Amino acid sequence: MDKMELKGKWNEWKGKLKQQYAELSDDDLQYEEGKDDEFWGRVQQKTGKAKDDLIKWLRDLG
Repeated sequence: MDKMELKGKWNEWKGKLKQQYAELSDDDLQYEEGKDDEFWGRVQQKTGKAKDDLIKWLRDLG
């Protein structure tokens, strides 16, 4: 996923992720520049989904 794509839609996607996966906290969804792997690891661990599946789901949201 392109960093600009992630940044541009992050607030919308963050809300959708929290609706879909209530176990995700604001701390889990804290995106920091240069820490992409840590971010995706936290989200994968909480959701049980693969990174590629999460990216596809987010892109399908629009």
